[in-house]
Amino acid sequence: MSKDLPQQPQQSEEVDLGQLFKMIGNMFERLFKSIGDILKKIFLSFVWLIFFVKKHIIKIIIAGVLGFVYGYFKQNKGDSAYKSTTVIKQNYDTGENLYRAIDYYNELIAEGDSATLGAVLNITPAKAAALIDLEVESVITENDKLKNFDEYTKELDSVIAATVTFEDYSKNSKEFQYPVQRIIIKAKEKDIFGTIINNIVGKIVETDYFQTEQMKDLDELSRLEKSILTSLEASKELQQVYKKVLETPLETPSGTQTSISIDNNDNKGFTKEFELYTNDVELRRELVEIQREKEDKQYVIEIVSSQENQGTKDNSRKLYGKAFNIKIYYTIIAIILASIILLTLHFIKFLEKYKNQI
Repeated sequence: MSKDLPQQPQQSEEVDLGQLFKMIGNMFERLFKSIGDILKKIFLSFVWLIFFVKKHIIKIIIAGVLGFVYGYFKQNKGDSAYKSTTVIKQNYDTGENLYRAIDYYNELIAEGDSATLGAVLNITPAKAAALIDLEVESVITENDKLKNFDEYTKELDSVIAATVTFEDYSKNSKEFQYPVQRIIIKAKEKDIFGTIINNIVGKIVETDYFQTEQMKDLDELSRLEKSILTSLEASKELQQVYKKVLETPLETPSGTQTSISIDNNDNKGFTKEFELYTNDVELRRELVEIQREKEDKQYVIEIVSSQENQGTKDNSRKLYGKAFNIKIYYTIIAIILASIILLTLHFIKFLEKYKNQI
């Protein structure tokens, strides 16, 4: 009897394992069944959509043709719209101010407050009323972003840099942080763009904060430049001293002459004079960099390229962030509207079948 007792837990474990495998099998069976039901419903919906389009294809085509004709009329007979693009380079962190200003101007345009907009941009209310839309976007390629990411990681500790990915860097980077930006202005008049872009840039440049930062940077660069020039002058005098020492013979008590050589104890292949010369080269190179930086800092924002005061006719409209020709735009809009109306009528007809059951 005692020999049979230990076998009972083993049988219990076998039963538990069997139930476990059965539960897992049922779970997978339900999972695959659910996936199959979803795929079946998707397929049936696709088939229903195909037959719906087939049934109403003539109506949809007619709607598209009417939209195209309306777009053609708007393009040739409607109110003209003009567009101008300006590329600017920010030498200071003005991007956030620029983006906020553009948003503010667009809000005034949407509200139709041409008086306030004209006062802000220093133009007449009539010209302000001609504005349709303002946009700003960064001008940067993926390669430029990769270069910026590489420079960013080099500045970090190696342990932290290993945890930062390009996707995280791109996600946390803001569009206004990039130095080169493109400003796009749309208006009903053709010859107001130069004045508007100059006033937009001027409002930011005249900000007290950026004026102060510019003054501090230019003063710092001037002091650094003066310090390097003083060092170069001292180095020049020291080189002349070395040269005189090397050329002057030394008389010994016996009447013979010898000369003095001044060597570098660490590396006898180079003289002190050569070291001074190479140091001068580095200082002059730094002077060139300072001069270039001073030229950049002369302007808070630089206008890189502009269409001057004349805009070009704009025959495009944006749909879901993508620009389309005005004729194609209205064709797509007409087809979408026709499809929505037909779907609504079809849905109402479907509900009428259950009207008597309520």
